[in-house]
Amino acid sequence: MRNKILVSFSFLFLNLLFVNAQTAYYPDTVWKVKTPTQMKMDGLMIDSAVNFAMTHENKVEKDLRIANLKAYSNEPGYKIIGPMKERGGAAGLVIKNGYIVAQWGDIFRVDMTFSGTKSFLSTTAGLAIDDGLIKNVSDKVINYVWDGTYEGEHNSKITWDNLLTQSSDWSGTLFDLQDWADRPPKEGDIDDWKNRKLNEPGTVFKYNDVRVNLLAYSLLQVWRKPLPVVLKEKIMDPIGASTTWRWYGYDNSFVNIDGLMMQSVSGGGHHGGGIFISAIDQARFGLLFLRNGKWENRQLISEKWVKAAHQSSTANKDYGYMWWINASQKWKDVSSGIYFAEGFGGNFIVIDNEHDLVVVARWMDDGKMGDFMNLIEQSINTKSK
Repeated sequence: MRNKILVSFSFLFLNLLFVNAQTAYYPDTVWKVKTPTQMKMDGLMIDSAVNFAMTHENKVEKDLRIANLKAYSNEPGYKIIGPMKERGGAAGLVIKNGYIVAQWGDIFRVDMTFSGTKSFLSTTAGLAIDDGLIKNVSDKVINYVWDGTYEGEHNSKITWDNLLTQSSDWSGTLFDLQDWADRPPKEGDIDDWKNRKLNEPGTVFKYNDVRVNLLAYSLLQVWRKPLPVVLKEKIMDPIGASTTWRWYGYDNSFVNIDGLMMQSVSGGGHHGGGIFISAIDQARFGLLFLRNGKWENRQLISEKWVKAAHQSSTANKDYGYMWWINASQKWKDVSSGIYFAEGFGGNFIVIDNEHDLVVVARWMDDGKMGDFMNLIEQSINTKSK
């Protein structure tokens, strides 16, 4: 009798899983829209959130070349060596249970996404792990990239995990850019920065685009084909992204792979380049992560990787594998479990598993993003009471 009950319970459980899998909505070429009320959200609060986003546009210059030159004027020898593009206005979407419940601005306009690119870059690392091209994130990179890039007592210790969590403290020059010149300390001078004491890999978080580009370069050596091709074939095409997005590197970042010249792409727009993409394509990417790497009946990237990507790292509990985490509640009164891609100028892709929510915001006032997310979460909590 007990065995029959267990069998019946197991059948019921599997049936529920099957039903849930069948009912999860994924957009095809047309993304379905539902009202906030249909999604049990407070419509007035969603309207308030949209109005908030449109009235709190980032003040960064529309000509992003000027914005970059101003932002990085303290970096020795700073230069723009990759493509750039004038930005549009505030835009974005709120996705609840897979459906669009709100949108504003031009969601089809292709814009730079700056460091939002890093979350796409880390995804190509996850794909390499899934495919067995990299055996383990704890492996030393020198065992995969043996061209001298990781030579030396310090650099030879660096692992893939260190690169992904921006805790490698790699020392060197890549594509004529010195690691020490990227966001140097306010104290000291060039000699101090060049001759600084190196931190043990994995112990200290340091946001540094040269080292992020080093990850892209190292992944290119592993994949042996351009990372935009990897991303397109394995992620963007299967999720139904448009053909308008692009991923650029620098004018001087072409390298010889198996006799073919390929561009090593950048992980952001610090010196130009990075991913240029529309808000609606960002939303598809966000939905893939909300669904733990699954799109309809295909597991495009492993659930194990998706979960690992937004776990707090040793060096910074608010940073995972190039995804930011609200672990210390920088965004007050917003779920500590959310994680997000973030780029210069207020570019965000927010994943909120607790509320089955994806939020994309372009050109948002960075300091107001927490207030904006709080409005959206309240629209759910208020309606559910």
